[in-house]
Amino acid sequence: MTITVVPIIEPDVKPAAPLAKVMNERLSRLAKELQEEHLKDLDHMEPLFEDVVIYLSYNSKYTIRWKIVNDVPEHAIIEVAAQCDKLGYIRWKTATLNSFNRQ
Repeated sequence: MTITVVPIIEPDVKPAAPLAKVMNERLSRLAKELQEEHLKDLDHMEPLFEDVVIYLSYNSKYTIRWKIVNDVPEHAIIEVAAQCDKLGYIRWKTATLNSFNRQ
C-alpha cells in the first residue's frame, strides 16, 4: 500500500501569526512522522497496489485530528486508527463526507 498523510491547514482555525507558523510546521512534521514511521507496516499490507490517503489537521481546540479520505480495506482503517489512537489523535468528525462517516 502507498501511504500519503496530508497536513491540512484550516483557514478558520487561525492563532496569532508566530504561533500559526509553529503549529503549521509541527503539523507537517507530525504528518511526515505518521506516514514514514508509525504507518510503515501498511507498506507491506495486501493489496500492495492500494493507496491510503489520510488528512491530518487541528480541531478548534488545537488537538490533532485525522481521517482517511479514500476507500480502503477495513484492516487498513483499523491499523490507521490504532496508530493514531496511540499518538493521541482524534477521529475527524464531519457531516459533509457521508461515505467517510464510518471512521
